[in-house]
Amino acid sequence: MLTSLYVRHFAVVEAAEIVFGPCLTVVSGETGAGKSLLVDALMLLAGARADSGMVRVGSDRAELAAEFDLAELPAARDWLQREELDEDGGCQLRRVIRAEGSSKAWINGRPANTRQLGELASLLVEIHGQHEHQALLSRAHQLALLDACAGHDALLARVRDTALQWREHGQRISKLSGGADRDGRLELLRHELAELEKWVLQPDQLAELEASHKRLANAGRLAEGSAGVVELLDGDSEFALRRALGRAQAELGKLAGLDNRLAPALELLDSAMIALGEAADGLGRYAQDVDLDPERYSEVDNHLAHLHELSRRHRLPLVELHDKLTTLRDELAEQEGAGEALEKLAAQRQRLQQDYTDAAAQLSHARATAAGRLGAEVSALMAELGMAGGVLQIELEPLAGNEPDPQGQERCELLVSANPGQPPRPLRKVASGGELARISLAIEVATLGKDTVGSMIFDEVDSGIGGAVAEVVGQKLRALGAQRQVLCVTHLPQVAAQGHAHLLVSKHSDGTSTHTRIDALDASGRRDELARMLGGVEITRETRAHAKQMLERAQTA
Repeated sequence: MLTSLYVRHFAVVEAAEIVFGPCLTVVSGETGAGKSLLVDALMLLAGARADSGMVRVGSDRAELAAEFDLAELPAARDWLQREELDEDGGCQLRRVIRAEGSSKAWINGRPANTRQLGELASLLVEIHGQHEHQALLSRAHQLALLDACAGHDALLARVRDTALQWREHGQRISKLSGGADRDGRLELLRHELAELEKWVLQPDQLAELEASHKRLANAGRLAEGSAGVVELLDGDSEFALRRALGRAQAELGKLAGLDNRLAPALELLDSAMIALGEAADGLGRYAQDVDLDPERYSEVDNHLAHLHELSRRHRLPLVELHDKLTTLRDELAEQEGAGEALEKLAAQRQRLQQDYTDAAAQLSHARATAAGRLGAEVSALMAELGMAGGVLQIELEPLAGNEPDPQGQERCELLVSANPGQPPRPLRKVASGGELARISLAIEVATLGKDTVGSMIFDEVDSGIGGAVAEVVGQKLRALGAQRQVLCVTHLPQVAAQGHAHLLVSKHSDGTSTHTRIDALDASGRRDELARMLGGVEITRETRAHAKQMLERAQTA
């Protein structure tokens, strides 16, 4: 659920931090005070489009942040983990909107885009009202809501898994059969395998071949160079290193006879003379043994040339050609044994088709039963919410074709007639924001929040109603709040009295600037605010008594 919301330099709000609890929280305030700013802030944190008009005048940027408790939201936790944005089980959404119109977003302190904000927010909060992003208007969400209300999760999983297995078997059959190109593919596989098997080496063998090629290509230089080094070390020239080292050794030997502290240095020269002799002998043997075989060089060079050609043709580094060889061997073996495998796969796919047909038919029947029940319940609630004669129908539209679909054999559309005599129309085309909000409330109450969203926000749910209907709306919201966290922006005292908590939005001006405050009300403050909502500018003792009575009645209901 939503635990806190922080806004700074947002519209007319200079700074505000609101802590939310469970159940129903109502938000009230005078017209124009900015009651819907909380909803607007949550919409922006849900990825809605931002513009510079949302930044408080005189400020360079607006900051928004919300924190959520994910203890009962496994889908949101899984999403964060998949996106590698999880952080100790918590969830914070943050967005900064700059005065020039640009914006940046973060999820748990890591940069995020608006797509990610929207995907995550859809698992956290659902907003009902005149806002453009409402999950209930999505046909996919409507079908998911119907399935959740029906409670046939196991049947839905069976349909989905069977359809996916059927598709997987089809892909394997297509790959094995290869269509008209199968014979050509087999011929190509055999040709490519013959080439690879002739030339490709194990990685260690390839490394040795490359080393041999390098050595053979430079054999002349290696022989001549090593012989030259032998001459420098132990040649006939008086400048040969061994002669110079011998003179130094003899001179130091004389000096060491005068001072034994030079003995260690003399020992080092002795060791150096031995090492120099061994190096000269070894280099001499190497110069004599260098392979100057032109035929061997040609053979190695030809082998590498073929490997490089295969590397170019298969678009792979030399070291990966051996893996390619293994892959092609496996594919050829699979293709050559495709006949038997295809028969087995075809039989399995036919059984899956039948299993899907049976499961999908059961799912269709369960959906039809749930659709009739849910439609009747919501229609009855619509009448209670001031939409007498209003009707909700849930239309199930069969899909064309017989191909198994993971979501079943039909799609769902919520059709609504808000007034008697009007033909039902898709919910997504209902024009009145107030009607849409109340229909949404009726659906949520009927399903008791069976969707997986943790928080529900209702904006203008009481638009165009009053009296007894307003009290019923409040009661339904309170009942919904007993199941889920609910936030409701309202201007009716009958609704506000039903809240478990109450936030007051007020506007203040010092003559030069205007700012909005958001305060949590205590019992006394709630009574005074209800009295204002009941009595307008002049609040009498009778009005306060009426407000107190409304609160007491709501709390004991």
